Amino acid sequence: MLTGKQKHHLRALGHKRKPLILIGKKEIDDALIAETNAALDYHELIKVRLLESCLLGKHEASDLLAAACTAEVAQILGKTFLLYRPAKKPVITLPQPEKQVKTKPA
Repeated sequence: MLTGKQKHHLRALGHKRKPLILIGKKEIDDALIAETNAALDYHELIKVRLLESCLLGKHEASDLLAAACTAEVAQILGKTFLLYRPAKKPVITLPQPEKQVKTKPA
């Protein structure tokens, strides 16, 4: 599960990227999942775009594809969303969540 800071970091990295995966009339099938897995293995963070011919909603499509690829949705913006899955040798370093220090009541 990504934290807010990690999602913010990934959104900043994904801003200038072009969509690598386009979801159209066929929607989400085995070939699209295989292509997405290959793109995630190579890039870790990919941008996916829904074409006008796609009948799925953006939230439904992002959830289905993320679950099929064991990835996480970093952002949904318009008809575009970002998927993140760390590689075996990660290239993207995410900010680590801060540990909360418990204090004893006075």
